[in-house]
Amino acid sequence: MRFLVSLFLFALPLGIVAAPYNTFDGPGFPACNDVAAVHKPSTIDEIQSLVKGAIQAGQQVRASGKAHIWYDTMCSDDPNTVIIQTEEVNDIYDLDLEGGTVMIEAGVTFLQLAEYLHERGASAGYTLVNWNITLAGCVAMGAHRSSIREDSMVAAGVLSLDIIDGKGNLRHLERDGSDEWLAASTSLGLLGVIVRMKFKIYPDFKVYADQKTLDDDEVLNGDIYGMIAPYATANFWWWPYKRKFHWRYYDVVDTDASDQEGFQNTFSITPVEAFAIKALWNSGRVLATSNFLAEEILFSQWESPNFREKSTNEVISEWPVYGWNYDVLIGGLYPDQRPVWEHGLHGYTLELAFPITQANAVLRWARELFDAELKRGLVMTSTYRSGINIKFGRAYFDLLGQVTYNTSDGADWSKGAIMFDFPSFQPTIGDGSRFNEPFYGRLEKALIDEFPCRPHWTKNTREVFELATKNLDPDHIARFKAVREQFDPNGIYRSVVGEVIGVY
Repeated sequence: MRFLVSLFLFALPLGIVAAPYNTFDGPGFPACNDVAAVHKPSTIDEIQSLVKGAIQAGQQVRASGKAHIWYDTMCSDDPNTVIIQTEEVNDIYDLDLEGGTVMIEAGVTFLQLAEYLHERGASAGYTLVNWNITLAGCVAMGAHRSSIREDSMVAAGVLSLDIIDGKGNLRHLERDGSDEWLAASTSLGLLGVIVRMKFKIYPDFKVYADQKTLDDDEVLNGDIYGMIAPYATANFWWWPYKRKFHWRYYDVVDTDASDQEGFQNTFSITPVEAFAIKALWNSGRVLATSNFLAEEILFSQWESPNFREKSTNEVISEWPVYGWNYDVLIGGLYPDQRPVWEHGLHGYTLELAFPITQANAVLRWARELFDAELKRGLVMTSTYRSGINIKFGRAYFDLLGQVTYNTSDGADWSKGAIMFDFPSFQPTIGDGSRFNEPFYGRLEKALIDEFPCRPHWTKNTREVFELATKNLDPDHIARFKAVREQFDPNGIYRSVVGEVIGVY
């Protein structure tokens, strides 16, 4: 019956069913401005049938996991596009603890895999990101953990994958270093629907998390590489108004080092917290003092661990925190709270990756831009609950990844990358513009023009992609395009991003 309904939707005239397909933020936040239909298959065979049906109907196709995207760049602007949601195709099977592998399907999220593996004494190591993203989606978008020491690209944990190409055929790819594999490692969804992956796993282990507060000067003029590289994973949270950084770092501990089972809160808040901060940030659209106060409050909150004891849900108040790797490194939602977007807190994002060899110069440049506003009498702050997120990525070679190397820009990416991840609150009053809105455009343009950089594929506007494309390696683009033409000769999987970077 589900498939018959899908066939019926394929046959509907355009203009009758066209509607936005939204990001995780919900209505008003389109990932695709108009789509003809949204399908929710429950098997790989059904996905393949839907793709073949779309081909026969002359439609375009985009696969979607949890829609971990912020802007209308997921599809092309052709309303004759159908979405295939993969969440219900989420089997995990063939766990081989001794061999260190497991099979997962298209819709498996990190939370699902982490719980499955933990119950069986295993983990995904460090090739992990947020709890609310599918692993296949992570591979498509080039997602990563913040680490220089360990393989942190999600694609680094993939040993093989099956993909439904633009002709409706199921292709199997093994990690072999070919251009087909290098394109599939960060495919942007342009090669097809990733429906199955063999993933590398490890024995489960415990880690600790610790955090220190640093002055601006200690980071901007410090040994950034030396502060990040020794740890299994590490990052900074930058508070530009406070001129402070929170430096958080994690590493392995013996299983019996502590009986604590810490669980990190990544996105959840209480209704009271949501109401208060939303009111502050909304008033901050016109009153800079509200933004000062908000950053002061959130900075103070972030001084303490954003962790609870998983077994009791009790607050953990002191660093370091100990627990199982996924619970500490990522965590998720507290059981009595909801994610920020369900409270009506939405954001804009900008994320750019730079060679870590230029990390100090990038952050000093950003500091100068903040200070230039101060000279004009405009004090800029962070309007995100944990400040500006400064992340890092170990070098990993593929064609379109943020941390690839041996590129034509001449920069040294071999030591890894620094990611400048700048989320900001989207006001719900007025036209949605932020305090001193022109600053954000000046910041993104200055960073892109001054340094070799690469955009995050789901956290930037069309305008940022257009500005940043000049920094991409033309040879990598050409090689990716050749693979794309082989996998999807008629371009049924096209997107705005693919169009902007020139693979069509």
